Amino acid sequence: MATLREAVDRKDWVRGDERAEVTLVEYGDLADRNTAALEPVLRRLQETMGDRLRIAYRHLPLGPREGLAAAQAAEFAGKRGKFWQMHDLLLGRQGALGEDDLVRYAQELGLDGAALRREMQSGELERAVREDMASAVRSGALGVPTLFINGDRYDGPRTEHDIKEAIERAARQPWGAEVETTGPQRAMPGAGRKE
Repeated sequence: MATLREAVDRKDWVRGDERAEVTLVEYGDLADRNTAALEPVLRRLQETMGDRLRIAYRHLPLGPREGLAAAQAAEFAGKRGKFWQMHDLLLGRQGALGEDDLVRYAQELGLDGAALRREMQSGELERAVREDMASAVRSGALGVPTLFINGDRYDGPRTEHDIKEAIERAARQPWGAEVETTGPQRAMPGAGRKE
């Protein structure tokens, strides 16, 4: 079974309590319909499991250039405390992910659209996305969405019931060292950690 090779740390975007029994890492593509379809399932799981589950999101844009651009827009928003808001917005608007669309979405979130354009052109945002992509390859995440539950790749059905069963099994097993927290995460504001 493939295992997560990069510990969840301060570079990750995380929802949930860092002391949660189970950490689920998702490699996703904000321009991918399967990633979008899985999002409500993960949301419901986090709502029902509460502090027992935390979710980390990592970028793995595999499709057209729009996926890479969307990931960069999410990174831009994250640097300003609005990663999850942009993440959710982009998953809901996959049909319109051109640069002008991304600028408009940044502005909807109260961010500077011109700054987004500048940072996308500088390459800085792309470097952060490519780091996630490299970690995906090292961990054996070759498609999207790919899930790791407490460090083990989950290859089962993507239903809420099946994923919850896998999470419950993981909660009963000891943690692997490779998924221990190594520092504060890029977390949702108000979750007790820095973005």
